[in-house]
Amino acid sequence: MEYISQECYDQLVAEIDELTKVQLPKQQDELAEARAKGDLSENFEYHAAKRELRKLMGKIRFKMNVLKFARVLDPTTLNCDTVGVLRTVEFTNLANNARMKYTIVNPHEANLKEKKISIKSPIAEAMMGKKPGDIAEAHTPGGIVKLRIESITVE
Repeated sequence: MEYISQECYDQLVAEIDELTKVQLPKQQDELAEARAKGDLSENFEYHAAKRELRKLMGKIRFKMNVLKFARVLDPTTLNCDTVGVLRTVEFTNLANNARMKYTIVNPHEANLKEKKISIKSPIAEAMMGKKPGDIAEAHTPGGIVKLRIESITVE
């Protein structure tokens, strides 16, 4: 089970709708058009269209599985006692005293430009369950990073 925000849920539903109602019929038409061109054994267009259709179907199945196992969390019901998904955490890197603020989200929502990090990232994993004032040790590709949790909010 994966916890997601309502925004992510709505986005996934819209993407599935776009894929199934717009792109899938278009790809099926391209396949039918390529099939009509004759000998299928040496028809590159047919094989390419068939491959694209399989990729599209895989994408649709993947997104539907994400929704199947997703649970939408209401941010208003979350507490700010400990670090968890859909919580915004302000923390200090103890190596250089840099202060950062990120929201911990599902991997499908992660976006560094929006200051959203995946719950599966080393930093988020290290902070999970911690309280303000606690020190978390994140095992990152660049080495161990010590982080002090300053505050936890739900936005």
